[in-house]
Amino acid sequence: MNRICRKFGLVTAALALQAGAALAEEFLVGAEIPLTGALARVGAGMHEGISVAVEVFNKTNGKHTVKVITADDESAPAKAIAAVEKLAGQGVVAITGGYGSNNISPASDAANKLGLPYITSGGVDDNLTARGYKTFFRINNTAGYQKAMMGLLDEMKIKSASIIYSTKEATADLAKDVKHELDARGIVAGMHAFDPAITDFKPIINKVRLQDKPEVILMVGYENDYVGILRAAKVLKPNVKAMVGVWSLATPKMASDFPDLMPSVYGTALLPYPAEFRSEEGRLFAETYKKLYDKEPDYLGQFGYVQSMILFEAIARAADKGTLKQGGVIEELAKTDRETLIGRVQFNEKGDNTNFVHRMGQHQDGKIAIVWPSDAATGNMNFPAVPW
Repeated sequence: MNRICRKFGLVTAALALQAGAALAEEFLVGAEIPLTGALARVGAGMHEGISVAVEVFNKTNGKHTVKVITADDESAPAKAIAAVEKLAGQGVVAITGGYGSNNISPASDAANKLGLPYITSGGVDDNLTARGYKTFFRINNTAGYQKAMMGLLDEMKIKSASIIYSTKEATADLAKDVKHELDARGIVAGMHAFDPAITDFKPIINKVRLQDKPEVILMVGYENDYVGILRAAKVLKPNVKAMVGVWSLATPKMASDFPDLMPSVYGTALLPYPAEFRSEEGRLFAETYKKLYDKEPDYLGQFGYVQSMILFEAIARAADKGTLKQGGVIEELAKTDRETLIGRVQFNEKGDNTNFVHRMGQHQDGKIAIVWPSDAATGNMNFPAVPW
């Protein structure tokens, strides 16, 4: 009898060890990111945040670990599709990343066909969430950027503005939404579209300078666009009180790479630079970022971290429930409701984060101060002020 009990005990222990090993499985996650091409700078920032999320999750989850496989989409829609398909072939259970709505759209199409959850912070085109995909999630949206830009303009009490915007879907949509809000407030707003391939912005700036004569120039584009617009403005010196942009502008990288163009320029930023965090998770994020990259985190890394941690946690919950292979990750993402480094995140039926509101930062003496909203401000606006 004792021999039978001992044998049963050994079998039970072996089964328990096997079960524990299964529960502690390492999960493969794909990261489709622009590491080369026009969006390489922002892609690198997002990639850093994803890597920090991996480090933090693997140290704090206590049971599960993740391994991220990265595929460069080269800032091109066709390559984004190929990157997703390549990652799927390598056995990933979900995908994080993506930058630029025109790249994210086909990439998430491919992920949806493969049944893979896809989460991003790099695309704000409303068409992305209008498709009705249960596999698609994003933590930010156009409305959050619009609220931030309009909040800043309200504080400036301006009466006129010129909007210079890229004809890409996300940028064009935001520009039109801002124009609509300005019209509703009785603020005169000129609209100036440009092709994404443009390199010389002097004709547009000259038109703004001579015809619109606005108080503020609003830039709705991407990094290279901002650099081109600001260079042209520095040459022609339009008589404006502020230069205001949106994503990928108020970052430490832009401050260090273009110190002559950035002084007093505004852009969306969740973090001041140097970064300040009050929560335990925030401090752990900052410490890990500095350990991995020997620098202060910026908001691109913060976005990459938040979207990835939400995904990793959903994967872990699905694994615990045994639903990983039955759409469990998608179900768990849809149930997400937690405070994060960008505020509370909850997804509606379209996969959109209903709580997102951005902040506005301003380049000041090589640093970035949060200047809107007032309850999050780390400095006062330098207004009126321009880089020239």
